[in-house]
Amino acid sequence: MNTPVRNPVRRLWAALRALLVLTLICGVLYPLAVTGAAQALMPGRANGSEVTDEGRAVGSSLIGQRYDLPGGAPDLKWFQPRPSEGLGTNSRNTRYALLVSGASNLSGDNAELIQRVTAAKAAVVRDNSVPGHPVDPARVPADAVTSSGSGLDPDISPEYAQLQVRRVAARNHLDAGRVARLVERHTDGRLLGFIGEPRVNVLELNIALRQLVTGTN
Repeated sequence: MNTPVRNPVRRLWAALRALLVLTLICGVLYPLAVTGAAQALMPGRANGSEVTDEGRAVGSSLIGQRYDLPGGAPDLKWFQPRPSEGLGTNSRNTRYALLVSGASNLSGDNAELIQRVTAAKAAVVRDNSVPGHPVDPARVPADAVTSSGSGLDPDISPEYAQLQVRRVAARNHLDAGRVARLVERHTDGRLLGFIGEPRVNVLELNIALRQLVTGTN
């Protein structure tokens, strides 16, 4: 039968040794092993799925970003992402403009949500209609007027990307056919052929658009 340790100093030394050993294993060796394995097997994902342009990181392929003018209005020479209304508000730290991810949790018949969708649809029709090619409101896809559950969706549907082609081409003085083919080249299909929906990463598409405009691609 084991005799319990009665000496407080011995108990303290045993606890300290356990702390040191667990700190070494859990706080040093395990993080180093996981970090090393991640860098060796999937360095891109381990580093945040960074997207680079001209040798510098310009964002992540997993996080959407807006393309706005200094006053906050959409910069219509770029492809636009999904709306980001309905994000959680920063009520605790008002000193900084923090990005808070979240959904609005408004029901489908909520008057505020209906107003948002109606206004967003009108803006999509107005902004993307060019002379001789008005946008049919019936052709506006759902992702053009609704935010994702996180508000940070980096992708849009091919339908929404194609709807923006004529406006982007006109604003950048490009042939609409070339811009449409650019969208096609940056359209990803369903995972394994059947999981999810086809999608277009807006950041990567806009990088390719900039290269097309400047003639660097």
